[in-house]
Amino acid sequence: MRSRMMDLDGEMKNVILVWTTALASLFTCHKLTSLTAPGTTRLCTFIPFFCLFFYLPLFLTTIHFTGTISFFITWLANFKLILLAFDKGPLHSNPPLPLSRFILTACVPIKIINDIKKDPKKKSSTLSYSIKFMVFVFLLKVYEYGDHFHPLIKMALFCVHIYVVLDVGLAMVAYVARAVVGLQLEPQFDEPYLATSLQDFWGKRWNLMVTGILHPTVYLPVRSFFNKFLSRQLASLPAVMASFIVSGLMHELIFYYMGRLKPTWEVTWFFVIHGVLVCLELVVKRAVGGRLRFPSVVSGPLALGVVVATSFWLFFPPFLRCDTEVRSCKEFVAFLELVVRGRFVGPNDVSCPYL
Repeated sequence: MRSRMMDLDGEMKNVILVWTTALASLFTCHKLTSLTAPGTTRLCTFIPFFCLFFYLPLFLTTIHFTGTISFFITWLANFKLILLAFDKGPLHSNPPLPLSRFILTACVPIKIINDIKKDPKKKSSTLSYSIKFMVFVFLLKVYEYGDHFHPLIKMALFCVHIYVVLDVGLAMVAYVARAVVGLQLEPQFDEPYLATSLQDFWGKRWNLMVTGILHPTVYLPVRSFFNKFLSRQLASLPAVMASFIVSGLMHELIFYYMGRLKPTWEVTWFFVIHGVLVCLELVVKRAVGGRLRFPSVVSGPLALGVVVATSFWLFFPPFLRCDTEVRSCKEFVAFLELVVRGRFVGPNDVSCPYL
């Protein structure tokens, strides 16, 4: 246990190093924006920082820190800086964003609000997040018997694990951002289990941060290019495919950061397949023109069934190969010990079935 705690201590130092480097880089980009003209010139000045943001996650080894930081810095920050190079996207503002808001907007998806009003759903949201956190703790206990589970059951549990960790974790970040500088994070999910189609699932309910950043950086430029040769409706199809392909490649990269295993491209194929399915869905909807529509009680479970089946086939196996659920459990308990050690509980008062 002591060696693992020392490893976590070293990891925390690496996290501080990574974030310090990232913040200094974003500070420099903020200054360069006012010194360079939009377009190729500004894009070229950002290139060293693009490369640095791709390199920084390699300093980290834990699942939670590596996954979160690579997503926030390597994906979100890089894509937003690409938009800023052409005076577009959330980082572009006239007058320019204050430095604090610039940095937060670059690293996390936020909505800038002038007045924080009371949210009528706050109580229900608090209850929802409390339940999800309890589910996460329950999963840590269930993993104790993981050796007795069928691989499909382990994948199903890990599907819930990912959803809960992302939703609760990002809600905590949202709370801090809102309390410190009056910024509100975009929601990560919108009840994905209520999706009525694949288009609804991917476009409006699951991983909304990804949808929000892919739309201006990939979808709109590709659609604009194909508008020269195709009708507006047909041009949207290669734009949708391009968005899914880029998402697949970025997920593949993040998976590599977390596991350091040779890519098998299963994750990329997962998103390619769903891109094809969403395109087929769009074609069919346009062909029938609303004359034929499945009831949501039929289309919803069908769409979710496709997502779950393809996830078991292509998305989760790379996770299981690098023992993600085991490492996640160890990291969570070790982090609790690091935080409460010598304060609320001793290092021997918290246990994990894998330690």
